[in-house]
Amino acid sequence: MLSTTVFTASHASANDVLRAYPAPAAAVQNTDFSVKVRISGQPWRDLPEYLVKVDQIKGIDHQEENASMSYFDFSGEVEVAVTFNKGPINMSQIRPLSYNIQHKVAGRTITFKLNKPANISVEVNGDIFHNLHLFANPVETYVPDKADSNVIYYGPGIHELPGKRLKVPSGKTVYVAGGAILMGQILVENAENVKILGRGMIDHSIKGAIRIARSKNVEVNGLFVTQCMTGGSENVTIRNVKCMSYYKWGDGMNVISSKNVLIDGVFNRNSDDCTTVYGTRSGFVGGCKNVTMQNSTLWADVAHPILVGTHGSTPNPEMLEDLSYINIDILDHKEQQVDYQGCMSLNAGDSNLIRNVRFEDIRVEDFRYGQLLNIRVFYNAKYCTSPGRGVENVLFKNISYNGKNAKPSIIAGYDDQRKVKNLVFENFKINGMLITDDMPNKPAWFKTSDMSNMYVGDHVEGIVFRKSIK
Repeated sequence: MLSTTVFTASHASANDVLRAYPAPAAAVQNTDFSVKVRISGQPWRDLPEYLVKVDQIKGIDHQEENASMSYFDFSGEVEVAVTFNKGPINMSQIRPLSYNIQHKVAGRTITFKLNKPANISVEVNGDIFHNLHLFANPVETYVPDKADSNVIYYGPGIHELPGKRLKVPSGKTVYVAGGAILMGQILVENAENVKILGRGMIDHSIKGAIRIARSKNVEVNGLFVTQCMTGGSENVTIRNVKCMSYYKWGDGMNVISSKNVLIDGVFNRNSDDCTTVYGTRSGFVGGCKNVTMQNSTLWADVAHPILVGTHGSTPNPEMLEDLSYINIDILDHKEQQVDYQGCMSLNAGDSNLIRNVRFEDIRVEDFRYGQLLNIRVFYNAKYCTSPGRGVENVLFKNISYNGKNAKPSIIAGYDDQRKVKNLVFENFKINGMLITDDMPNKPAWFKTSDMSNMYVGDHVEGIVFRKSIK
């Protein structure tokens, strides 16, 4: 059995810990990059470079591309060396850009230091489809005892799940160790008090890798998966999960008819919406309440990074309320259909009422094609059976977009009874320019929204653009 390699520094800080996990012998690797990591003064450790697929849209076609992924755990400070094996490095960057990770290039090798956990993308020569996804995890504070009868333990290696599925009973902890790969879905259905933990992977070919259905008190922490869906559930925590999909309709983290859901510290790169909040859909019934995503990175190769509201119940109108998106980096968005654009989209359909939504500390990098915002009450005949009832009480605080590719954002209601109302933009910046109702360079005959490449349509009331209120 392969073992985890742990190094601690002899002359560095006692807090410096590095854990590297060998790959199973049959795991598929990508040779585009070679990755090493070390504590300063200690030997370099080679990391596996797993082959992961991402989705590139060419015209209207989905095209699979081969990217790379490596991971390790650490505390304190580590040095990282990434060698590009395909040719010279003419330019390089490490994203999210807001992390401001300084790096050096010598020949074909990029070196940098990390002093806190981070999920990052290392990109060479502007290529975002054959990049290295590097997941630098915190050191695990809890590893369950594999001898415990309430623990389902998967050690390093490849594990074929019978029937391609593990259904987890109430009260169980599933642990997938670093260096482990599960071939099959983890299903939590009609269960309570379940944990799914570890540093391992669910194989990249498994659609719907983790499914939480009609369950309570569920925690998912640390794994690499394709999708992680929550439906008809409550008290769910999804933390430090890396979620990457490449196939058509590859949503990342759907939240459907659920309440009290916390998504924290995740990295989502998906071939459809990265995260959604819906009402009644797919056999789950009811609205959503108290959903928070925070401290996360979203990368939509197609469709929306954040989407709320398309699906619900016309016969029994529902509410999607008390939603928060805090401290998030959005790295990309590409959607050529105007009806489906928006890095941050509140699209009320199916008689849904969306209310009490907070977007705070959101940094949007220059995406390829789409809109920064799309806030609408609409009737989308392809997916809805009625228009929504409204969108109200939305705060956009400390939102910044830096780029040139954004199409005009859209804010529009449906009719006099189905409005968008009470939107506050506080410290809203476009390419460094603060957008406020009293900004000095705004012509008197302009709407404030005109200064931010935003169209405000009919049936909209109560929009305020202001400076920060301390």
